[in-house]
Amino acid sequence: MHSSSSTTIDSRCTIYSDKKPTTIKTLKLSVSDLPMLSCQYIQKGVLLPYPPYSIDDLITFLKHSLSTALSHFPALAGRLQTDPTGHVQILCNDAGVDFIHAKARHLSIHSILSPADVPECFKGFFALDKTLSYSGHSKPLMAVQVTELLDGIFIGCTVNHAVTDGTSFWHFFNTFAEICKGSKNISNSPDFSRNTVFNSPAVLKFPAGGPKVTFSGDEPLRERIFHFRREAILKLKIRANNSDLICNSAEIFGKQRNDSWKAASGESNGKVAPLFLMKDKSAEISSFQSLCAQLWRSVTRARELTPSKMTTFRMAVNCRHRLEPRLEPYYFGNAIQSTPTVASAGELLSKDLNFGAELLHKTVVAHGDGTVRDGISGWEKDPRLFPLGNFDGASITMGSSPRFPMYDNDFGWGRPLAVRSGRANKFDGKISAFPGRDGKGSVDLEVVLSPDAMIGLENDGEFMQYVSEISGCPPPP
Repeated sequence: MHSSSSTTIDSRCTIYSDKKPTTIKTLKLSVSDLPMLSCQYIQKGVLLPYPPYSIDDLITFLKHSLSTALSHFPALAGRLQTDPTGHVQILCNDAGVDFIHAKARHLSIHSILSPADVPECFKGFFALDKTLSYSGHSKPLMAVQVTELLDGIFIGCTVNHAVTDGTSFWHFFNTFAEICKGSKNISNSPDFSRNTVFNSPAVLKFPAGGPKVTFSGDEPLRERIFHFRREAILKLKIRANNSDLICNSAEIFGKQRNDSWKAASGESNGKVAPLFLMKDKSAEISSFQSLCAQLWRSVTRARELTPSKMTTFRMAVNCRHRLEPRLEPYYFGNAIQSTPTVASAGELLSKDLNFGAELLHKTVVAHGDGTVRDGISGWEKDPRLFPLGNFDGASITMGSSPRFPMYDNDFGWGRPLAVRSGRANKFDGKISAFPGRDGKGSVDLEVVLSPDAMIGLENDGEFMQYVSEISGCPPPP
């Protein structure tokens, strides 16, 4: 046994696919995969109630389910390989993934969800810590750590970011849970095609010894989860769209059953939907863009930047549905591009919420097929790694998505109580968006800031008026 902070490793083994060798031999990394080789592995996991059977049985079930899941996702059991021409590919050789059983029996669900700041213990719930994706040449492309708590279980998944983006990560996680729950057939098979626009002959050259991490990782940081209910986000959306004509829209909208991320119909239960929901959809600032704009304003204010300082809000966009023809929704790999939106601190703070929200909206709407292809050809002319970090002290990087089906990970004894991430890829200004556990369009923002900026954000009345539960602590199961 050995210990990582407050977590003790009980056992470790390698899990292989339970099927015959895959017909897929190699998968070439794409224009969207390659830049992620300097990023750390993705670390996301789910907190679950204690299962209704012994921990030994649970570990057996999870190992078997993981082995079956790998037969559907053979790339995750492989290793990276650079061929003689300099192209990096996934060698689907079933070299296996790490499976770790760990214990932190002194920690209860309440003790880790109730503090305002996310406790350090979560960093001990993930394997392959601080590992760069380039290391997949020699290390497993995935590791699963199951940590036993006093009254719960945390299942932490760590996956190479050059192999998956968030869409593919959660697709795998959902499939793993579905198999563990007893499903004989998986709902959605991954698409491993490599004949897409992201496939390129361009070669990315690396320094001797491989790339280095692009952010320090040593700076003092605070991390909090801010919870936004659907009604609060609707109020933000009304403000962002300058639609203060209907005072009771929140009440009307709250009665609608449809997911607020999807288009609302013009009528529901005989009630007329708010006016701004019925105008041209492409002109409407979305719920999430409205929330992002408020965060951008408030973090910029908390940082006390000079008015002339240019600030950047960077979002990762899923390109699968933006291309023409579209990629398969379950295309496996990275199909993301980073979209920066810039504004001076003075402009952002002196104008109303609509100003920043409109800028973000225009950036996202403009990111269609042509923009995606321009981004690809621009990268091919100058292949480069993705510079993750906050280099000027005025940047925000938004990752993950409230659309990801994180709470669908029911392994057989109930939905997750919470979703949390590890240490990976965190720096001042890194934000991750999760769906709220209560669904219905609620959102949790995992906010990582310098200690001073976090205090400023906590004292920002304009931001905090929309926050309901800061810790995101759900009721007991």
